[in-house]
Parts: sequence; structure tokens; C-alpha cells
Amino acid sequence: MSVLRLARARAAMKSRILVALSALLALGAQAAPAARAASTVQCTPGTASTLPDFSPLVARYGPAVVNIEVIEKAEGGGGPGDDPLNDFFKRFGIPAPGGGGPPRHEEPVRGAGSGFIVSSDGYVLTNGHVVAGATQVTVRLVDQREFRARVVGTDERTDIAVLKIAAAGLPVVHFGDPAKLRPGEWVLAIGSPFGFDNSATAGIVSAIGRSLPTENYVPFIQTDVAVNPGNSGGPLFNLQGEVVGINSQIFSRTGGFMGVSFAIPIDVAANVERQIIQVGHVVRGKIGVTIQEVTADLADSFGLGRPRGALVSSVENKSPAAVAGIRPGDVVLAVDGHVVDHYGDLSTRISAMRPGSRATLTLWRDRTDHTVQVRVEELKEPQTAAAGHAARPTPAAVRKPNELGLTIRALAPQEKAEARTTGSLVVEGVTGAAEVAGVEPGDIILGVGERRIRTVDELEAAARSAAHKSIALLIQRESAQIYLPVPVP
Repeated sequence: MSVLRLARARAAMKSRILVALSALLALGAQAAPAARAASTVQCTPGTASTLPDFSPLVARYGPAVVNIEVIEKAEGGGGPGDDPLNDFFKRFGIPAPGGGGPPRHEEPVRGAGSGFIVSSDGYVLTNGHVVAGATQVTVRLVDQREFRARVVGTDERTDIAVLKIAAAGLPVVHFGDPAKLRPGEWVLAIGSPFGFDNSATAGIVSAIGRSLPTENYVPFIQTDVAVNPGNSGGPLFNLQGEVVGINSQIFSRTGGFMGVSFAIPIDVAANVERQIIQVGHVVRGKIGVTIQEVTADLADSFGLGRPRGALVSSVENKSPAAVAGIRPGDVVLAVDGHVVDHYGDLSTRISAMRPGSRATLTLWRDRTDHTVQVRVEELKEPQTAAAGHAARPTPAAVRKPNELGLTIRALAPQEKAEARTTGSLVVEGVTGAAEVAGVEPGDIILGVGERRIRTVDELEAAARSAAHKSIALLIQRESAQIYLPVPVP
């Protein structure tokens, strides 16, 4: 091959290489946006979504969020007797320093929280615990104006308070529908954590309709929005800028935010607000039952396919539930056709009903569905009833532990009267399966499942004839009744 032909061949090869490289670069330029798009979160099938921009929402509705400062009366006399070191000096007969002087002046206790304006003429919603015990409440707006607030009313059961300030033309929020919330949806909180006014934090809805152990009247919205001391009473917004909840509680082992916070649905708060303003207090319905969650073991004991409903553990005498024939061991599955998945659903629906109205309950009893009509009456604040454990018997009266791990005996008539119980057996000792289930000495045994138990032999027969892995043991502990699932050996 001549030198000229070799040079031409090399030039042609170089040209082909350059063309191939250009094509590869062009292909890479087209593929890069596609790769970036594939890395975004797919919120809806076939639709790519970026992180939301909350700045328009904060700019629009942030001015309707307020800081609330409270002053509470100082506790104690403030004298030297309040100092814990005085116990040390007194113990050794040494005069306490300054013991003869005048009492110290105690500074009033100060607290802070958040709230939001719901009417242009000055009504503000917040948490009840923010203003509880306050002798003075001050509302500060974003523009730094301050107003002395009047507490119109509070509702302890929902932890809602309504305040009023003397102002007009105020910015307000708009309410949304909490029933439309879905787990995974973006939400935003605005409040004053640690006193930092109008702080915004965002997250997602973790769960809806969450029941907490001490709260039966609020189906909480659980989120992972950062909520800290000072956020209480502030609004929770959806992406449309609507308030869907009031930030109320956190779950924490440290006192600070740990990723679990709870908000009161705004429809619950709005109902409370309306009644406090119009009536002066909140009117709720009741039917006269004590209920508890249906666990997997209890569902097995009662023959339910899965844990659901609200288990009735006690029925008040002469209550609407008693008149309707509802009894301990019934599981309420629905109210007026609305499914009761968790026990809190029953409390929420009944409490929202007007006293005097009637509700249709679907019950699970004797492993079949039953329907009953029950009249709703007004819920009064409960009165604390005194009830104690039965007196300890002589050793001769105590039986040996049965196969459930229970040492039990019969109650004397005087003991039954003192304990205000209809039960006949008291637990003296607990081991084995019963101890694991949470039975305690002093508990009074009332029944197994839907059956009343009056003798030791009846209890042991019920355990032997159990058709499931556990029995639902109904016990009375002080003034409360509760079912405990006890495994059958």
C-alpha cells in the first residue's frame, strides 16, 4: 500500500470514529433528562412529581397563625420551706440560712403555644392545655401586635380552647376536609416551637383515625411533621392551604420531636368551637358502655375472623345500652351502617350524635351478627367512684393455682359490698399464662367471654371447654372492667 493510500485510509477511519463519538454524545444528552426523570418520586402511575413548594402557602396563611403566651399563678408560698436543702439542715438541727427572713417572691409561671385565627373579628382556636390554669393570655400576631385574650371556653375531652381578642379585619384560615386525607400525603405545620414565631415544618400523613390510649373521643391524624414544645395549638395544612388539623401531641422518649406527632381533625375542633360559642359548652351523646380494643387474641376468643370493632367490657345500669339489651362481651361492628374498625370509632360516632336520637348498632354476639336500636342520651362528666380491692382472706381460704395460673377464692358478702361488684371470685395470686396476660392480685373475675362466672368450678370448666387458643377473661380492677386474653394451656 502506498503512503498516499495509507494516509487516506487513516483519515477515513478517523472520520468514522468522530461520527461514532458524536452519535454517542448526542445519545447521552438525550438519555440524561430521562435518567433524571426516572429518579424522581412517582406519586401517580405515569406521572413524575417533584417536592412541593410551600412558600406560597406560608406567605398566604402564615399571618393567620398566632403566638400565645400565658401566665399562670405561682404555686407555693415562696418561703424558705420550699427549698429542698432545708430538709437537710432540719434533719441535723442546723438553722436554715435566711430562715428568719421574709418569704421569697415567686415569679409567675409562663408558658407559650400557638393558635390560628378562624374569624376576622378575633376568634382564635388553640389547644386546651395551652391555656389551662392561665390567669392571663396574650395573643401576638405576625406583625407583632399584641392583644389580651379572653378564654371563651375549653373542652377537656378534645383538648380544644376558643379564645377571643378585640380586633377586626384579621387574616383567617380556611378549613379543609380531614376525611379526604390519605397516608403519604404532604402536610405543613406552622407554629412557635421553642418560641420561634411562625416556624414552618413539613412532612407527610402517617396514619388517620388513630386512637390513643387516653383519648377515646378524637380520631387523631398521625404525621411525621416536626412538632415541638410551642407548636401545640397550631394549624396543620394540606397542600391546598386548608387547615385539616390542630397539632396537639407528640410521642417522645426525650421530650422533643421523634418523628411521631398527632393532630386533632379540624372537623372535630370546628364542632367544639361552634358549641362553645353558641351554647357555652359541648354537648355529647352516650349510650352507657365501657369499651376496649379488640386484639388478635380477643378476636380469636370471640370467634371473629380478624381484630375489629369495639368490645363492650361493661354496661351502666339503667343506661340506654342496658335498656337495648347490650351486654358485656358484645362487639360493636357498625353504627348506622358505618363500620367500626377500631374502638375509638364507636366513641367518635356516638359522641357526635344529638341526645335523644337513636342509633342502629350491629353487634357480634354468640358468633353471629345482631342488630339493636339504642337511644342516645347526653354525656355528663363522670364522677369518681370509690372502690377498693377485697380484704385479704385467711390462708385456709386460698386455693392452689389452677391451670391458668390463678389462685382464686370466693368473695364474702361484705367484701362484695365494699368493692361494689357483682363478681364472686377474687384473684389472690397469679403465675404462668394469667400473669403474662396482665391479671393482677386483687382483680375480681366477672366472666369468660359472654358468660358470667360465679364459682371456681365454672371458671375451670370454661377454660377446659375453650374452643380457641385463649379465653377472654372479664375482670374488675377497682372501678373499671376490662377483658384480658388469657392463653389456654
